[in-house]
Amino acid sequence: MTVATRPAVSSDLPAIPMRDIAPWAILAALLAVLLVYFVGAEQGAWSVFAGTDVHEFVHDARHLLGFPCH
Repeated sequence: MTVATRPAVSSDLPAIPMRDIAPWAILAALLAVLLVYFVGAEQGAWSVFAGTDVHEFVHDARHLLGFPCH
């Protein structure tokens, strides 16, 4: 009985310095906060845009994420 062996896998992944990751992480965090604002708080007391266009655009996402809107 012959046991098959796997070829050696090289894990020579380069290390990415935090200095290179930090700007992208900050951008992703800001976009996430902006998204949560528009889904959860826009069209409320502190709304940026007048009317109900933003509210209707993200209406289903509000309910999916548990934000009350009615």
